[in-house]
Amino acid sequence: MYKFGLKRFVDFLLAFLGFIILLPVFLIVASLLFFANQGKPFFFQTRPGKNAKLFKIIKFKTMNDKRGADGELLPDNVRLTAVGAFVRKTSLDEIPQLLNVLKGDMSLIGPRPLLPEYLPLYSKEQYRRHEVRPGITGWAQVNGRNAISWEQKFKFDVWYVDNVSFLLDLKILWLTFKKVLIREGISSTTSATMEKFTGN
Repeated sequence: MYKFGLKRFVDFLLAFLGFIILLPVFLIVASLLFFANQGKPFFFQTRPGKNAKLFKIIKFKTMNDKRGADGELLPDNVRLTAVGAFVRKTSLDEIPQLLNVLKGDMSLIGPRPLLPEYLPLYSKEQYRRHEVRPGITGWAQVNGRNAISWEQKFKFDVWYVDNVSFLLDLKILWLTFKKVLIREGISSTTSATMEKFTGN
């Protein structure tokens, strides 16, 4: 019952209350990033949601758009602004996704929505991560986030799909709060963000 109905109600209620409470923080961060990113405080990108249906995710923009002489974007660690680095470390960049939850594109808890280009690269088992709405945080995030391998991350995602419950979501919310406080697992061991998934 929770997985197929009550979860959506809980998501909407908590996302609405959370956004109202965090509105002052939202406005302050948006203002800082407006100046840090030449008038572009938000980052929009197409991501696959439940059943791989595409939607536009919204996050705070933590990297600028600087390009090299070849016209290509510079590496992530070069484009990460000082304000952006702070926003990422404190996970404040996730706040705008509460709007995605309110719209019904996302859930508070679920597998993180990744890039559409990964869809044909998943194994049949890994593709099952799309059986539920993607989340702002999830089982993989509280078990390593960007510091674990793609293979392990997908195993955590599928395990969550098979074990969704109200108590599990409460546990993940609590563990997420702890992870944010100690700023653990934000980066991979080799880059400022997670390396791209290239297949199994």
